Amino acid sequence: MSTPTTHREIERKFRVHALFEWPELSGLSATVQLHPTVSMRAVYHDTTELTLFRWKVTLRRREGGLDAGWHLKLPVESMAEGVRDELHVALNAGEVGQVPAELADIITPLVRDFPLVPVVELRTERSPRVLNSPEGKPLVEVVDDVVTVIDLNGTAVGIFRELEIELLDNDDPAAHRLLEEVGSLLIQAGAVPGTLSKAASALGPRASAPADVPELPMPGPSGMAADAIRSTIATHVRALIFADIAVRRNLPDAVHQVRVAARRLRSNLRTFDSLLNHEWALTLEEELSWLADEMGMIRDSEVLEERLLHHANDLPPQDAERVSGAIRAYLDRRIETARAGAMAALRSDRHTYLIEDLVAGARSPQMLDLAYQPCEIVFPPLIERSWKALAKSCGQLKIHGPAPEWHRARIKAKRARYAVDVVVPIFGNQAKKFAKSLAEVTELLGEHQDAFVAQEFLRELANTNEVDTGTGFALGLLHGLELNYELQDRYTFADTWDKARKSAQHSGLV
Repeated sequence: MSTPTTHREIERKFRVHALFEWPELSGLSATVQLHPTVSMRAVYHDTTELTLFRWKVTLRRREGGLDAGWHLKLPVESMAEGVRDELHVALNAGEVGQVPAELADIITPLVRDFPLVPVVELRTERSPRVLNSPEGKPLVEVVDDVVTVIDLNGTAVGIFRELEIELLDNDDPAAHRLLEEVGSLLIQAGAVPGTLSKAASALGPRASAPADVPELPMPGPSGMAADAIRSTIATHVRALIFADIAVRRNLPDAVHQVRVAARRLRSNLRTFDSLLNHEWALTLEEELSWLADEMGMIRDSEVLEERLLHHANDLPPQDAERVSGAIRAYLDRRIETARAGAMAALRSDRHTYLIEDLVAGARSPQMLDLAYQPCEIVFPPLIERSWKALAKSCGQLKIHGPAPEWHRARIKAKRARYAVDVVVPIFGNQAKKFAKSLAEVTELLGEHQDAFVAQEFLRELANTNEVDTGTGFALGLLHGLELNYELQDRYTFADTWDKARKSAQHSGLV
């Protein structure tokens, strides 16, 4: 499989009537360059249930134009509707109905085992205009598209006209300003802004229906706890699915996001176990634990390498060079092996079954009657239980106590933090402050654990045959630094924990 090329697409869409007349663009601080009209044929692929469209994802094979080929467009988290990542592979990577493996693999978490088939064809007559800066730099492309919709029998069933404005230089502020200026002119001239893709518009309401895992609102204090649980599970399942896609794309931090989503789901299932069917929740917990473990070696090794290379800079230059080389060589091999194992896990039947179960669970979590009571009655006792478990564990910590006790406190802190995170939208500002203080506790205990793990790794590395005496000595110096960091975290913990206790007292939840 070849690696798809990726482009960050930032565009605006506008629907216009057949007789729409272009506004005058000469008043803009740009020169307008007309390009010849081009003819394009695009066949869109999806499941018969339009799964991809409902996730706001499009997959097409397009002939004609400068970028003919297979295109996969994915939404970008925390960005506006008009911002998407477009992945491209060559036209000859697959005929119509034969989705290239490199694209099909990326969207597997969305479609699972459902086949991808042609669902609609669009034939477009495109008239482009390029807006250049006074210096002649291309900034924005504006296209006028007349689109004919062709059904699966080859019959023309509709026609419409659409305008698009797309940035040609995403990093140039002048291009962004120009995009907004052109958009305002089009609206003033009667163009109607839209966000649906051409194909989604052509396919009608089914393409705009909720995704397999919809975004659900959180209830207020008097709303049912069951609705809060549905919303929480759906949120984390969505996060896990898109993080899974990001791992397949080899994006930065993607493995970490898979683990975070899996941990939050596991923690919430355990915290709210009394509201759920125990066997159902336990099965999901076990499978999420498996997934987190499969991703763990990559993420842990990446974090460890970044930490140790940063702290190595505090050593004398010769020692820093020795340990950095040894650490990179050892951990890069580990990361490469771990990534191969993680990708095999993501492409396994077991993972596919897990995603199926998570999607089903997000739609219809198996809850007990107790969940169908107001949030203000159900959640505080569960939050209090998590908090008391954390407080007991932290109360037993000693400055010179064993590291595993501090690690157990970290696990309990995460569980309490994730539980309070769930109810922040329900109970408001004091719950938010409580969650923030728990996040500070969790992060400090996480730094402590990282320092401990770093020391264990340095011992392991120093005992390998590939480390000479000088490098072993330098590793010992770095071990001493990590030991100091661990002790500093322990001494800092008292103040952080005191703030968390005060925040808990004022939260109204414990």
